Amino acid sequence: MQYRILGGTGMKVSELGFGAMNLCSWSNVDQATADTLVGGALDAGINLFDTADLYGFGESEIMLGKALGSRRDDVVLTSKFRNLSGENPLVGGASRRYVRKAVEDSLRRLGTDHIDLYQVHRPDWDTDLEETLSALTDLQREGKIVNFGSSTFPAHTIVEGQWVAKERGLSRFTTEQVAYSIFQRAVEADVFPVAQKYNMGVLVWSPLANGWLAGTVKRGQDVNTPRANLASAEFDLSIPVAQHKLDILDGLHEIAADLGVSLAELGLAFSKAHPAVSSVLIGPRTPEHLEQNLKAADLTLDDATLDRIDALVAPGTDTAPEDRYEVPVPPLADPRLRRR
Repeated sequence: MQYRILGGTGMKVSELGFGAMNLCSWSNVDQATADTLVGGALDAGINLFDTADLYGFGESEIMLGKALGSRRDDVVLTSKFRNLSGENPLVGGASRRYVRKAVEDSLRRLGTDHIDLYQVHRPDWDTDLEETLSALTDLQREGKIVNFGSSTFPAHTIVEGQWVAKERGLSRFTTEQVAYSIFQRAVEADVFPVAQKYNMGVLVWSPLANGWLAGTVKRGQDVNTPRANLASAEFDLSIPVAQHKLDILDGLHEIAADLGVSLAELGLAFSKAHPAVSSVLIGPRTPEHLEQNLKAADLTLDDATLDRIDALVAPGTDTAPEDRYEVPVPPLADPRLRRR
């Protein structure tokens, strides 16, 4: 396992990180399996573990905390807040009031006295960035979090966050967590250059494009994966965009075969090849998934291979823009605001 510096934090993190979204009953993972997966990842040299209060509605944090146990101080432990919601209108968001409650709940579930990287899971358009940054800075000064970052922020909001922090004398977002894969490359044109300009670490989620690059999607066969069951429209292989993806997969399978690796290894190696990327998060549900994903740690793609991938999916573009995970700004989400 190789290690990279996480932006300006000075922390060395493994090129492959452990995404703990599947450590919960959503994915039929129990504590014994979680212990096996986390232990295997630790033994392989992974030292970044990422979760969120949303995953299993806190269950992932509980499982991860128990699985890490006495090895908690050997890792960079990260979590996220913002996306919880319910009947109580005060639950969720990135207000000072909610940030303070969310971090206390996450610390309790994780069984730790501090979180190494605390991330805003999505932009909160109802809360001023200064309010959020100020609350996070206070938590940092209290020692409850070490660093904080953003997740799935558009490039212009990342810039705004850096500006607000500088103008108000607050700590800044030091990382951005973003979906990035062979199928989702638009971030190469906006988010990545901004992150590099401000020396932000980049954590990659969904490097296998919701399973499209895992090797389980095949032409002429029904897709039966947990993600496909949640987002059936995305895996309707009869629609034109899916047919286009299948054409690209044909080319990617050929590249993987020439290298003697699996499609999943190729996909993970592609995501970690970009110089802006600090760590690529894998999300195994089984020991077999973990074993396969870990093989990508030893795979480095040369320029010729990257050129072949570029010929299939142009740099800085998304194969299916509708798949891009982004929270639209209010004028785009609310027709009343864009038509007045």
